[in-house]
Order: sequence, then C-alpha cells, then structure tokens
Amino acid sequence: MSGNNVSHAKNRTRRRFIPNLQNVKLRSEILGRYIQLSVCTSMLRTIEKNDGLDGWLLKQPKRKLAGKALKLKKMIETAKAA
Repeated sequence: MSGNNVSHAKNRTRRRFIPNLQNVKLRSEILGRYIQLSVCTSMLRTIEKNDGLDGWLLKQPKRKLAGKALKLKKMIETAKAA
C-alpha cells in the first residue's frame, strides 16, 4: 500500500505502508514440534487468541491460507484424525 507523508506546511512526499513481518517459531501441540513462519505482529496476537497455531489453522477456511499454511493444516488434520 502507498500513500503520502504530509508535513505541517502541507508538503507531500510518497511513502509505503509495509507489514511488520517477524520470523517466529510456533509450537504445534498436535504435531509435537516447532514450525518456523514469517508472520506479522497482528497475526501473532490472533494466533494467541485462538488457542495457538493448531487452533487457528483448524478454524481457517482453506481458501484463505497460503501454500505453507495449507500444508500445515493438512498435516494437523491427519495427525488429529489418527
């Protein structure tokens, strides 16, 4: 996303709004291991709110997940079913 910085004198300069991405290791209780992901800080709060990585992934529809998250969801679903 892009926009403008506007000074007190109303001078406008272009700027970019970029997400605050962090490389984190999140624990999957069902798989019993740590998984390294690159997520934004607001997503970390959402994952904590939804009972960890496993709870959040199981609640999300498949169409909303990217490649690595979709593979993780399938692995968690198969491990939970077994």
